[in-house]
Amino acid sequence: MTSRPTFLLRAATLGAIALAAGGALAQAKPAELKFAHWLPATHPLAKLGFEPWAKSVEAASKGTIKVAFFPAQQLGKAADHYDMARDGIADMTWVNPGYQAGRFPLIAVGELPFLVGKPGPGSAALDAWYRQYAGTEMKDVKFCFAHLHVGTFHSKKAITEPSQIKGMKIRSSNGTNAAFMSLLGGTNVQVSAPEARDALDKGVADALAFPWGSIITFGIDKATKFHTDMRLYASDFVWVMNKGWYDKLAADQKKVIDDHCNNEWAGKVGAAWGDEEDSGQGKLEKTAGHTIVKVTPAQLDAWKKAAQPLYTDWVAAAGKVGVNGQQALDALRKELQTRGGSN
Repeated sequence: MTSRPTFLLRAATLGAIALAAGGALAQAKPAELKFAHWLPATHPLAKLGFEPWAKSVEAASKGTIKVAFFPAQQLGKAADHYDMARDGIADMTWVNPGYQAGRFPLIAVGELPFLVGKPGPGSAALDAWYRQYAGTEMKDVKFCFAHLHVGTFHSKKAITEPSQIKGMKIRSSNGTNAAFMSLLGGTNVQVSAPEARDALDKGVADALAFPWGSIITFGIDKATKFHTDMRLYASDFVWVMNKGWYDKLAADQKKVIDDHCNNEWAGKVGAAWGDEEDSGQGKLEKTAGHTIVKVTPAQLDAWKKAAQPLYTDWVAAAGKVGVNGQQALDALRKELQTRGGSN
């Protein structure tokens, strides 16, 4: 049992350490973090992910780090956000690596069809798995964390079987999804999420691969009425930071950033946004004029079988950058299963 004098001494010591840390932050040079992304400022991820993260950083840094947001492609196109962080156009960016197909082959594993089922634990699993590779694959930036969402087809006609994709024009969510559509005989339409509705309205696309909630957020529910009830794909996202900006921070400020660039935040953001996206299915189901298209077990098996060549391709792509692809894939599957994120 700890004596009262000893307990008081420890408490005083911890209090002195806390005061010293707070004092060090108070003396730190103020820093503004320009955070660029390409979603609308009112998007659920902004409210459930970006803003809570920023408020936590500002509080933990005693106000010495202030986060300024630049949404809706204000500083550059969606596909350019990785390079924007690398080049210092923004201090931090939200990136979909799949918008530059083939550039980041390892993290593309999270895009494989029917691999991830639940976005919260799936995000935590992907982030934990990817940290051993991020320093090499994304060496131009400071990696913060990774997360994902899960989505399906939203179309002008009901889609239940892989054979239907032949001849269709599909707006794909990332490079892996695009490869899948090509494999099935579809034509890929390369547009970012903010441009997706326009592609449908103009007849450039017949269907989209999209998460449920963002169909409503981007107004796509006005242009498409059929929604396939399956966990077709996942899209990976990373938060990355300009190295020069980070290096200029005081030691205590760096610790604040490090404490907010971890696996806990990956899972937290993945769950908050992913669950909100998934809730869109129920909203569309209750909306007049919308049909949730059911898929039978036999049809789902056909989709999964059609996707198998993509797994083979990923293993081969990993091998080309010096990674044992099969072992890496097995490790991610194990991580997903352990955390409850498998499809």
